[in-house]
Amino acid sequence: MHAAVTFAFWLPTRYTYPNTAPTYGAQPKTRSSFAFLVNCQDYCVCPQCDLIWRTRKEIYLSFDNLGLSPRLLEAVAAMGYTSPTPIQRDAIPMVIEGRDVVGCAQTGTGKTAAFVLPLMQRIEAKPGGPRALVVTPTRELAGQIEEVALQVAKHTKHRVAVVYGGVGYEPQIKALKRGVDVLVATPGRLLDLMERKVANLSNVEILVLDEADRMLDMGFWPQVRKIIATIPPERQNLLFSATMSSDVMRVVSSTLHDPVRVEVAPAATPIEMIDQRVYPVGGQQKSQLLVHLIKEQNLDRVIVFTRTKHRADRVAKVLHQAGIRSAAIHGDRSQSQRQSALDNLKSGRCRVLVATDVVARGIDIDDVSHVVNYDLPNTPDDYVHRIGRTARAGKSGTAVSLLAPEEHETLRDIETKVGAVLDTHDAEGFDYSHARLVPNPERLAARSVRTVYSSSRGRGRRRR
Repeated sequence: MHAAVTFAFWLPTRYTYPNTAPTYGAQPKTRSSFAFLVNCQDYCVCPQCDLIWRTRKEIYLSFDNLGLSPRLLEAVAAMGYTSPTPIQRDAIPMVIEGRDVVGCAQTGTGKTAAFVLPLMQRIEAKPGGPRALVVTPTRELAGQIEEVALQVAKHTKHRVAVVYGGVGYEPQIKALKRGVDVLVATPGRLLDLMERKVANLSNVEILVLDEADRMLDMGFWPQVRKIIATIPPERQNLLFSATMSSDVMRVVSSTLHDPVRVEVAPAATPIEMIDQRVYPVGGQQKSQLLVHLIKEQNLDRVIVFTRTKHRADRVAKVLHQAGIRSAAIHGDRSQSQRQSALDNLKSGRCRVLVATDVVARGIDIDDVSHVVNYDLPNTPDDYVHRIGRTARAGKSGTAVSLLAPEEHETLRDIETKVGAVLDTHDAEGFDYSHARLVPNPERLAARSVRTVYSSSRGRGRRRR
């Protein structure tokens, strides 16, 4: 028997959480962020210690043991959370400690709460302008983050405001003048308000960049740099996304201070509960096949992604003519139109939402059964974000890709990125009257070697 057992935190630069205890006499392959220490050696797994391992794991899978204050635990209970997701479990203690964090996790795994909960614990509710600033690329994401922050603020008494384009300035200016502790913003509107001298960022203590890679892709990074230049350098920085490319890390590395990377799954890995299917079809028959699949399989609460705004409108019109209630959402729609379309899908007033990639990041709509890639996206990372609209919060879902002959190279890039060959299907009862190209069933999806950011010495390291 061991004389004493103690619990202690071990803070690595990059780590994963072991899902099962190693067998007797073996050392675990990874170290956990909540390691137990025994007299003989770390991770001793003799029969006496095996019980300790299981007990430690059960304890750590509770919000009570992440360092959250009683008020935050009340908020967690009121929001209906029962146990932390992996990204919440690993990131929350690091944020509470004050570390810079780069969080990378699959979509639908609770990244918003992973930074909202601890940042509200770290900042005080007091006058002087926002203490925490969350910058995100789209209005929809900003609204979702505000919603979570407001739920938490009911218990912490923090003041929350959101600013984004597409709506009038006056309500946002009034909210800023009343005082705000947590400000959620899109880059363009925030800069406009800063130029009008109504947004003061001189007291920001925590900066959150949500979906930083998307902001880089959308050309927002020059605006983000201007915003960062006005914030005190002695601050905590948090980056969260489902993907975190080496390009993004090179751009943001100068803003980070000895960051810890929390990666609970390989970057750009789709959720395992998603059934991914490919339907080869001639490009001229995509609309017909989409209608056929929705009707024959009686699909409900579906998101269809297209590459262009014009295509989204056209597909929504085709569905409407076929008697399928649908709505289109894209950058040319006003904020009220976009919100109305999302609300109609959530409430069941429409079955299908046709969208461009404007809603592929972070929008949380419950019980989306199917995501359809009417057009394959421009990048494999966008594919991951698109299909992440289904199978959220541990549920299952289906992702369908309509594959035209000219899209096979894009499919190969996607399969290489996700490390899997996607199953090919035929639609039963559908008349394929146009030529189509079926992928080789023996094709491979080998992962290429990529560079993973390492914060300890500022260098990348090679990894498969």
